[in-house]
Amino acid sequence: MPAALAAYASDPARSRGRRHPVTPAPTRNAFQRDRDRIVHSTAFRRLVYKTQVFLNHEGDLFRTRLTHSLEVAQLARSIARSLGLHEDLTEAIALAHDLGHTPFGHAGQDALHECMAAHGGFEHNLQSLRVVDELEHRYPEHDGLNLSFETREGILKHCSAANARRLEAAEPGGVARRFLDGTQPSLEAQLANLADEIAYNAHDIDDGVRSGLLTLAQLAEEPLFADGFAATRRDYPHISERRALYESIRRMLSAQVVDVIEATRANIVTAAPLDAEAARRAGPLVRFGDDMRQRSQQLKRFLFANLYRHPQVVETTTQAQRVVRELFAAYLARPDELRPSFAARADRERAVADYIAGMTDRFALREHERLTGRRLLAA
Repeated sequence: MPAALAAYASDPARSRGRRHPVTPAPTRNAFQRDRDRIVHSTAFRRLVYKTQVFLNHEGDLFRTRLTHSLEVAQLARSIARSLGLHEDLTEAIALAHDLGHTPFGHAGQDALHECMAAHGGFEHNLQSLRVVDELEHRYPEHDGLNLSFETREGILKHCSAANARRLEAAEPGGVARRFLDGTQPSLEAQLANLADEIAYNAHDIDDGVRSGLLTLAQLAEEPLFADGFAATRRDYPHISERRALYESIRRMLSAQVVDVIEATRANIVTAAPLDAEAARRAGPLVRFGDDMRQRSQQLKRFLFANLYRHPQVVETTTQAQRVVRELFAAYLARPDELRPSFAARADRERAVADYIAGMTDRFALREHERLTGRRLLAA
């Protein structure tokens, strides 16, 4: 916790608590305890073999969901300290935000959503909440990790109206309420969300250049990257391309972090929230300045067109989606192939979705080959 926690920060002493009451820990606050439970969870360990952009088998040095989550946590915690927000809560949300992500990244998520279209769909943010509320089985008294309200609320970054209403019916005034009444999550949750975006842009540039699908010449035309790149070339005229890339990304990250801190401080001064609840009602306060927001969005559009939709990426993700769809069909037709705890459930389609969503890339590929006799991608 920072030495001087701001009045508008989340205070673990004022937490809305857990769904199952527990005795306070003697050496850790509630949000520290959440972070520790997340780090020790099975779902967190599986992130090391889940795709970010490039499939796990395509290279040892590309980001995975685990390294992405760690980078988000580092950025979020650093900014939280400067803003007087609660670092442990910010870190817990950042580490947990992708626990429900499928194998094969967004391609796997899209395929599973398609499979579940007639059964409520599939949302990876909602799945992350399901993981920490239901699917982790580590404690004798209850399912899930039994996290604090504030951490659970931050994990649910997005939620459809239909799912928000369903969650609200089961937990009145709970983590989905803000999607129905138009309020915001804690400032710590807002910060974790923005740190996610900052991390994406930076590491996808790095991985894109490493893969050979992006070039420094292309990136030099993008305003968010261009300033740091030009300054790097000016300060180090004989630097290698690899070092120039790293230094340019570092400068880009620094510029975004400074911008977030300055813009957010200005928003907080204008809104003048007296406490964390007032901050929730003040609208989104943790934001980029207008110019940085525009640059960030432009870079995202560039990455979408030139990296995420690159023919080489599309080819592998198309095969990955086929793996997910065929796994889903195989388990529905042969439920005895599921792990017994999933096979015993009455909600068959959701049980299959939960099982597939929890898989790593390589386990999904092995299961697909075992059940279909075909190998679509190298495990």
